[in-house]
Amino acid sequence: MKVLLWHVHGSWTTAFVQGRHEYLLPVTPDRGPDGLGRARTWDWPASVRDVPADRLRAEDVDVVVLQRMRDLELVREWLGREPGRDLPAVFLEHNAPDGAVPATRHPLADQRDIPIAHVTHFNQLFYDNGSAPTTVIEHGIVDPGERYTGELARAAVVVNEPVRRGRTTGGDLLPGLAAAAPVDVFGMGLTGLHERYGLDPSRVALHDDPPQAAMHAELARRRVYVHPVRWTSLGLSLLEAMHLGMPVVALATTEAVEAVPAEAGVLSTRPDRLWAAVREYLHDEDAARLAGKAARAAALDRYGLARFLADWDELLREVTR
Repeated sequence: MKVLLWHVHGSWTTAFVQGRHEYLLPVTPDRGPDGLGRARTWDWPASVRDVPADRLRAEDVDVVVLQRMRDLELVREWLGREPGRDLPAVFLEHNAPDGAVPATRHPLADQRDIPIAHVTHFNQLFYDNGSAPTTVIEHGIVDPGERYTGELARAAVVVNEPVRRGRTTGGDLLPGLAAAAPVDVFGMGLTGLHERYGLDPSRVALHDDPPQAAMHAELARRRVYVHPVRWTSLGLSLLEAMHLGMPVVALATTEAVEAVPAEAGVLSTRPDRLWAAVREYLHDEDAARLAGKAARAAALDRYGLARFLADWDELLREVTR
């Protein structure tokens, strides 16, 4: 079938477009948020096709995967169709609820035409969905392979826009981490991170917006993966690090407590406990490697690509019947 979706979340889309459908991505002249088109730093198959927004009406779209409330308006404007009524639709909820948690109402709460697909059970539980139909389709990952060497006695962190997002992404925890280990921070929007949190550049190196394949190769050389994010749905970089075979040290918040088993690393809400675990892995390579193997096994079992695609196929069949 022809599936219309927007390029909103590159890592998630990379997994989704590995399926057996044709994927249509709107493109606008400015390639802005409403029409970014194909990814330039991820490897996507030929079944993913850019379609100029003004030509979408000529496409025989079977179903739309909405990811923002704005997408509903764009479907009406560009296709002249009503999502959930004369065009089958699913609303994919990437994000953990914000605002008055746990009383946050989902913007599609109580309507019955468009099912909400949450990416974690945490999201489904903490949103007030009202009477809207909901389901959970957990993440799937394109397996980068077991590439862990841990040859560099350094900690790796992946976080996007930590200066703008502040405490949400745990930027304020980086000074404590840097006191325990030299750190490499990978991600987008890292400019100003040293100044914001008083970080010593000799202890914290920044790698701004690396291509995904290059980032995976570099992550795997670091001894331990650290996930300092306080509030997120479930960071795909965490699951990617587990697939690589990296041991994990993470805040015990949101869905991380479900994703990371005890044998795969250390989860805690106590920063001192986390930094002690980082020091332990830096000095005990065997322990780090064993935890990394457990992390990879757990990630393959729960977040494998085949299960993810099968779950989405079932949901798309259901809404297009």
